[in-house]
Amino acid sequence: MATSEKDPTEPIRLEASRYLDVDKGTSCTQSSFKTGKKAFLYIGTQGGRYKAMFKLEGSKAEAAKLADKDPDHFEVGSTAWVTARFTAERPMPKKLWKKWLDESYALSAGSGGGSKKKASKKKASKKAKPKTGRK
Repeated sequence: MATSEKDPTEPIRLEASRYLDVDKGTSCTQSSFKTGKKAFLYIGTQGGRYKAMFKLEGSKAEAAKLADKDPDHFEVGSTAWVTARFTAERPMPKKLWKKWLDESYALSAGSGGGSKKKASKKKASKKAKPKTGRK
């Protein structure tokens, strides 16, 4: 990869870091993004290309169709993880990675929603829940 090319993973990494309670780390050679102890994104370079792995449930069928059509760029694992491979010249479409990132975060955070606002509302509602009195 040429060092002068723009890294197409930067917008994805930036968006992933904006979710609630996100820890960024490293797993093997990939950057990892976790909420709690659950990963929702692995991203980095591999074999001269870029790679992003998302945990999907509702969009897994869509990912399978993309993998059937373009197996060089999409792969659906036997578990919930879906891998997208792309280049600076042919980056992953923003609409797709944004949808998958929201879903992956929601699954890992347990919010079921996928948006930052939904996750924060759930967290706020847990904090606002009053404790019961003594028996």
